[in-house]
Amino acid sequence: MTAPGREAPPALVTVHLWGVAASRVPAAFTAMARDRRPVRRQPGLRFAKLLGTGDGRTFTVRDADLRHWALLATWDSAEAAERFEQSAVIRRWDTRSHERLRVAMTPLTSKGEWSGQRPFGDPDPVKHPGPVAAVTRARLHPARAAAFWRSVPPVSARLRQSPGLLLALGIGEAPIGLQGTFSLWSGATNLRDFAHRTPEHAEVVARTHQVGWYSEELFARFAVVDASGSYAGQRLELPGKPPATPSPADGPDPEPAG
Repeated sequence: MTAPGREAPPALVTVHLWGVAASRVPAAFTAMARDRRPVRRQPGLRFAKLLGTGDGRTFTVRDADLRHWALLATWDSAEAAERFEQSAVIRRWDTRSHERLRVAMTPLTSKGEWSGQRPFGDPDPVKHPGPVAAVTRARLHPARAAAFWRSVPPVSARLRQSPGLLLALGIGEAPIGLQGTFSLWSGATNLRDFAHRTPEHAEVVARTHQVGWYSEELFARFAVVDASGSYAGQRLELPGKPPATPSPADGPDPEPAG
């Protein structure tokens, strides 16, 4: 039971990542706008964002990855999330994609807001012994964006060297100004070590409070319940779990990048 004044967390959070061939990029780009309303109409949906992705090395337009697109959604129940897998939205995305990764999670901690909402509620902090995920999202003050972008590369470089990192990418509703990250980790200790013990990240956190880069920000941590499929040609394998099973969209890339 959630304490008075606290918002109940969703029963499940899902992240879908689809990989498309170069010839399908225009269709995927169009679907980002066209699918907003059909997604919002899904029974049991609490919050959803269709997102572009990038490598997150600078958080500028040159990071954009037009071959991968994402959907983050929160659900009243695991059953509602499962029913969504049979929806026309998912079928269309699977048809235009050559690979898909789906990650199912439950919130462990959440601080801040996204578009004026607290999509992950106010979960009671608990220890989780298995794989975890992190989502960050921020709205930049335009006048302070350039200084923020200069601070990103050292943090991004250290992130990719971090022990226990399974996956990291940039996510955002727009190429500039509305941006975030999604990362998967072997365990909570790995994530905490990066967040609190790397000097590059600690410096950016300190400057965030000093400079006030953001007009809105959110950080959330999740227990990973399940993951299936592949991203960028690599099948995700979670520590302590069987290898991820193929997703319906998986198949050979008809147009290799390069």
